[in-house]
Amino acid sequence: MKAVLFVGHGSRLASGNEEVRHFIENMVPALDKSFLVETCFLEFAAPNISKGIDNCVKRGATEVIVIPIILLHAGHSKLHIPAEIEDGKTKYPEVKFTYGQTIGVHHDVLTILTDRLEEAGFDTASEHAETAILLIGRGGSDADANSDIYKISRLLWEKLNVKWVETAFMGVTDPHVDEGIERCIRLGAKKVVMLPYFLFTGVLMERMEDMLKGYQEQYHDRDFILAKYFGFHPTLQNILQERVIEASEGRSSGARDVENYRKHVEEHGHAHHHHHHHDHDHDHDHEHDHDHDHDHDHDHDHDHDHDHDHDHDHDHDHVHDHDHGGQVVETSK
Repeated sequence: MKAVLFVGHGSRLASGNEEVRHFIENMVPALDKSFLVETCFLEFAAPNISKGIDNCVKRGATEVIVIPIILLHAGHSKLHIPAEIEDGKTKYPEVKFTYGQTIGVHHDVLTILTDRLEEAGFDTASEHAETAILLIGRGGSDADANSDIYKISRLLWEKLNVKWVETAFMGVTDPHVDEGIERCIRLGAKKVVMLPYFLFTGVLMERMEDMLKGYQEQYHDRDFILAKYFGFHPTLQNILQERVIEASEGRSSGARDVENYRKHVEEHGHAHHHHHHHDHDHDHDHEHDHDHDHDHDHDHDHDHDHDHDHDHDHDHDHVHDHDHGGQVVETSK
């Protein structure tokens, strides 16, 4: 019996976690009727991945197909979820584990983005000589994930009759949203459409709404619009269904991620991911979203690996200079 275990990131905002649960519930009828379906979270919400695996096995699963509900391929999908899968194999040696891949740079994502632009009043069929679209990602320190956002920006630009599609991030890496807005204005944009590259609501979406108000007050001679995040878009369901089918048929790249993780373990040890329920997290080996504007240099000397991703409610850039027995690898979601 096969079980599909969907892994959401998890949010400190309860409504964000509820959106994930409802999204999966709505998708269940479209999946193979023989599949058991469970939902779990990396952090900030229950059940965590370990408990999600337990739930699948308790329901009789002999194979668990783990599908990350994650936009970009970075630390969570490269390290933390494979670590949980390896733990699951140890705990349940008789159970087969199959790992699916993230959403990634999927061309159908462009359908979601253009639909959200249309809903925000942007006519994708018309020419927009003085409008800029600012695609806003979460941001992290995984170079591949950050560059994927730029690739998606370019693909979106190719589809639209618009002069500028710019890119910015909410935290961790540059350019920050403030810089992205300023660049759009300096290029000559009279209107800027802020287009979130986010799956569901959460702390960062609330913050983006506040930022919109600030830009409207700061630049009285410009128009600013905030488009909707992905949410319950049917195409998102289609993409995840595709990921389930790929994994169940043995066509997913996830197996390669698990193998790469094993090599990581040989070199650096097991990548423990801590399940969080509190409101303050640290910038060790994970992506952060920060909200204060000052740089912190940390010079800690301790002997452990930090290998998890966090959302933060304050925005400062952290530069860490740890002397660990392992290594610190910053990642993004």
